[in-house]
Amino acid sequence: MPDRQRRRLNRQFEAISRRFPLLKAPIAAIETRPGVLLRVPLAVLLMAGGLLGFLPVLGFWMLPLGLLILAIDLPLLRPGVSSLMIRGRRRWSLWWRRGGKDGGTGGNGER
Repeated sequence: MPDRQRRRLNRQFEAISRRFPLLKAPIAAIETRPGVLLRVPLAVLLMAGGLLGFLPVLGFWMLPLGLLILAIDLPLLRPGVSSLMIRGRRRWSLWWRRGGKDGGTGGNGER
């Protein structure tokens, strides 16, 4: 079962890499096995910064990123994180198809 969840998480990373080619190198660097000593502290710092997201420099975006990085090393987090990634990708593609920021109105407020 954990191996299945690991493959599912890897598929989500690959999908993000295909969608955003600039993220391919950082994702590959984060996923390397020797990076475990870097990943766990980085993930904890990101999650702590995410909890302080109301401050000007930090942001709430740091919390899911920290969970994402931590899920690489903690099998307990993989099912939840990978399903959230799938939902997020689906919502992103729906939002993108509807026209992005203006919700598909074409910028003039009419549908």
